[in-house]
Amino acid sequence: MVDQPKPDNRFPEPASRLIGEAQEVLRIEAEGILGLIDRLDSAFEQAVELIYRSEGRVIISGIGKSGIVARKIVATLNSTGTRSLFLHPVEAMHGDLGQVGPDDIFLALSHSGETDELNLLIPRIRGEGCKVIAFTGAPDSALAQLSDIVINVGVEREACSLGLAPTASTSAAMAMGDALAVVLINKRHFKSSDFQRFHPGGNLGQRLSRRVADIMLTGERVPVVSANSLLKSAIALIDRFKLGATLVSDGQQHLMGIITDGDIRRMLVRSIPIDATRVAAVMTSNPHSMQPDSPAYDALHLMELKQITVLPIVDADRQIQGILHLHDILGKGQFRFNGV
Repeated sequence: MVDQPKPDNRFPEPASRLIGEAQEVLRIEAEGILGLIDRLDSAFEQAVELIYRSEGRVIISGIGKSGIVARKIVATLNSTGTRSLFLHPVEAMHGDLGQVGPDDIFLALSHSGETDELNLLIPRIRGEGCKVIAFTGAPDSALAQLSDIVINVGVEREACSLGLAPTASTSAAMAMGDALAVVLINKRHFKSSDFQRFHPGGNLGQRLSRRVADIMLTGERVPVVSANSLLKSAIALIDRFKLGATLVSDGQQHLMGIITDGDIRRMLVRSIPIDATRVAAVMTSNPHSMQPDSPAYDALHLMELKQITVLPIVDADRQIQGILHLHDILGKGQFRFNGV
């Protein structure tokens, strides 16, 4: 009789089972976040207005996993224009409470709402004159009773198979923090240039801190057509350069206009004949433009404001120096320096 080989325990379980378990975790966490949507009510609006009108900071506090989520929300708020500070409940009771002022808003995170260290701190916070907002999964908890505004971030179940480790509940609290931050971004009319000021070290921040000259396309990479050319020449350039536009010059490299994909579509709708039409008849005259020394964040702001994706770059005499596409600012594909 031939001995059967023993199973090798060094190798993991079949991938299909592991993937199935991981998918279930993601499904539970997604359901937890989606469950917050229908639960949003006037309490969220009150929290936004309270923070928006405050002249102080948002002081955020929590213990354990809630403390980690609190730090993440602080980081998001700070980078998007809402001054925030993490306050550890225990350290607060040993001197750090001095950081809290009457103009601040206190945001307390606790899924159970029964975290002793946090709940003992709340009366002291209120004594400083602060309003208190709670993110909790227990609207009837002690924390909820101590708070001015309660936002329910509860979930039906945790993704942990034992039901013990905070998983779906922390995801839900973090997602609610993101919702709060993004609504405040819109309410404050926070712009890309503001983001660059608060976030100079990130990838987007680094791009926005450069000059237009550092990221624009130059030389042979710039599509330029004469105003007297036939329109089909402009269409050929737009197709070849894949920028969605071509610049129009007077033959001496002075910018006269621009033709975009949208201009071509509108021309076709009006049944204008391509073969017999000159570029000057279709182009947008005196388009928005920038100079090479302009900050990239100014270019991005102009693109957002005017809802355009391409900018001609000219000197003080309107001589064409280059062209800037939105993708070159945001870094889609290979990031270019002077077209290299």
